[in-house]
Amino acid sequence: MPMSDDLVSEEDLARARQDPAFRQQLMTKNLDKLLAALTKARQERSKDPDVARQMREGVDLAVRLADRIQRDDDGSGSQVA
Repeated sequence: MPMSDDLVSEEDLARARQDPAFRQQLMTKNLDKLLAALTKARQERSKDPDVARQMREGVDLAVRLADRIQRDDDGSGSQVA
């Protein structure tokens, strides 16, 4: 499930630290990419244990990212470091 096609640049990270709207957009974009990769992996139905492990990690990451997006939407999120 490689997702390294479109890595976040250092400039994007710096901007995300300063601009809450951009941070929200960046997190949402990356959650969409992660969900697409998980969907593709699920459809391939690989029996490889490494793929299963990566999917579990991806799901955990997606849940954490969605929680962070929701916190930022509520206005109760803290500054991302």
